[in-house]
Amino acid sequence: MEGLSREREQPWRVLEFYSGIGGLRYSLMEAGVDAVVVEAFDINDVANDVYEHNFGHRPYQGNIQTLSAADLDRYGADVWLLSPPCQPYTRQGLQKGSSDARASSFLKILELIPQCSRPPVMLFVENVVGFEASDTHEKMINMLRENHFDSQEFILSPLQFGVPYSRPRYFCMAKRKPLCFQKAHFNNVICWAPGPIIGYEESMVTSEEAESNAYWNKLLETTRPVRDFLELGEVISEAGASEISEDTEGGSEFIVHPSNQYLVPSSLVERWGSAMDIVFPESRRCCCFTKSYFRYVKGTGSLLATGLAKRKIEMSSLQELELRYFTPREVANFHSFPKDFQFPEHVSLRQRYALLGNSLSVGVVAPLLRYLFTHQSS
Repeated sequence: MEGLSREREQPWRVLEFYSGIGGLRYSLMEAGVDAVVVEAFDINDVANDVYEHNFGHRPYQGNIQTLSAADLDRYGADVWLLSPPCQPYTRQGLQKGSSDARASSFLKILELIPQCSRPPVMLFVENVVGFEASDTHEKMINMLRENHFDSQEFILSPLQFGVPYSRPRYFCMAKRKPLCFQKAHFNNVICWAPGPIIGYEESMVTSEEAESNAYWNKLLETTRPVRDFLELGEVISEAGASEISEDTEGGSEFIVHPSNQYLVPSSLVERWGSAMDIVFPESRRCCCFTKSYFRYVKGTGSLLATGLAKRKIEMSSLQELELRYFTPREVANFHSFPKDFQFPEHVSLRQRYALLGNSLSVGVVAPLLRYLFTHQSS
């Protein structure tokens, strides 16, 4: 693919920090970049099991804070990809920022970059909305400026890429001069940018525009329906008493789980029904799945209505909706993970949901990486 290869005949050498279950690596692969991950880093043992199961390589599991600039220099890496812990910056959390212990490893990495004899020429950082208002963000931007990086920042949601999944995230891309971006940033602000074209001024919208209902309503017209992300026949063998039913409106098949582990217990429907986010196969938007999905039903992600007799939420009883949780494979589909992504058998159902809740959207990150790796010198 033009613009994605280096001028010399060698692939980009990449370090993948906070690698989790491999979202960044899958994004790199989907982007079509000529690159090789020379090392991945994650402290979560179960996440590393999943990563190793899919890529045949187990990430470095030591504490990132013990690494030195000399340690990182030995990898000879050109690009660092980072998805650091989001808890210090979430709106539901204490928002302690850099004073939160979970921010310390990322702060250490920021300190190491100027100390490296071979610092990265490109950086990619992903985090929650709210990170851009933190003191950690301020420290990162100051480091980039002081070390001759040109940076661009975005807030993006999979909804802007045709995926019916509301999961806005903050992204920062940086290139060390003389490398530069293909297009200048839009007014030097953090923007919302509709996919798939990233970095072009004419495709940007400001935060104020993105907050309007009209913008999102227009966007949803081109978003794929939820049914496109549901498991079909292949789930029957592992789901037990599942049955494939016919969607009377769209004519496409989707899975109903009448008597298995994915059904929402009636007691929870009675207690929390009014607070649940309920979607249908024809819906074009669902809420973000958190790491607590399946453990709790309130505020952790959407539930799928599989009842066929009536398709309106105003029906007399929520029980008629036959609510179920989305399966881990379906959540992975909303993340745009490839079909060959799998969990090792020993990883429990709750662990699968937790790992997915901490992961990222390949459908959003891949276009960003494609844009980042487009080579251009000032």
